[in-house]
Order: sequence, then structure tokens, then C-alpha cells
Amino acid sequence: MFPAEITDTAERLLAACQKEGLWLATAESCTGGLISASLTAIAGSSAVVDRGVVTYSNQAKIDLLGVPDGLIARHGAVSREVAHAMAEGLLARSRADIALSVTGIAGPGGGSVEKPVGLVYLGCARRDRPVVVERHVFPGDRDAVRLAAVARALALGLAAAAEDGTGEG
Repeated sequence: MFPAEITDTAERLLAACQKEGLWLATAESCTGGLISASLTAIAGSSAVVDRGVVTYSNQAKIDLLGVPDGLIARHGAVSREVAHAMAEGLLARSRADIALSVTGIAGPGGGSVEKPVGLVYLGCARRDRPVVVERHVFPGDRDAVRLAAVARALALGLAAAAEDGTGEG
């Protein structure tokens, strides 16, 4: 169902979370649940995956994740600030130890000079650690952008699961 790279990273992330006793959750906009789907496609994922929410609309981000509407008004839904708030909000509203968030412009329309098609912000929050947010502009069509975002989100989750609290893996 998913490219081998994504399946491999998802398996490694699940194994790392299981080894460390960590729960995982996802908050997705432009990927529409693909991160969660890549994880739950693997047998045994229920031991690690707490929940996945698709917050495609701004109102869903506000209602389900507690993203302040003023933050969206100031920075736009596709922003570092909103990805941060999505991950933080999901962590606060779940039993997850690691929360992954994604917001972006997958295209083909919707882009601008300031926010081009392919722009994606990925957030990763681990309980009692600083939230990490990455900005990427992924090339390709809608499917390529979404799959690249999934692959990078899983890698962020894997790094967070492997981190021992000292900032080292």
C-alpha cells in the first residue's frame, strides 16, 4: 500500500515506541490521515498508536486540537506556529507520549509566492521536551508531496522515540 521506505520507517517507529513504552498520536491536515494509515497498516500497531485525527479545516484544528483561531488568523494554517500548536494540542488531549502534526499545501492549487505548493510544516512533540517543527518544500505532484510529508513525519517520530532525554539517541 505504501512505498517500502515508508513501511520500513513506520515499522521501526512502532518498534522503538513499543520498546520504550511510548504511545503515539497524529494530527494531520494535508496528508489526510496517511501518517496514521501507514502506522496502522502494520499488525500490532494498536500497542503503540493511541489516535489519529484529520484536522483538515481550520475549525477542526481549533475544535479538536485547541489551536487558537488568532494564531491561524495571524500566521495562516500552513505555518510553523500552527504545526507547533497542533502537536502540542494533540499531546495535551491524548495519552500519547509523542504527537506528530502536519500542515501544508499539497497542490496542485492553493500556493502563493510566500507559501508555494509543496510547502509543509511538520511538528513533533514529545512529552516534557521542546516541540520540534520543520519546514520543507517538497517537489512533485500532490501524491509526491503527501508521501514525502509522511516519510519525514515518521522519521521525526523515530528520532523522538529514540531520544533518551539528554538530546542524544
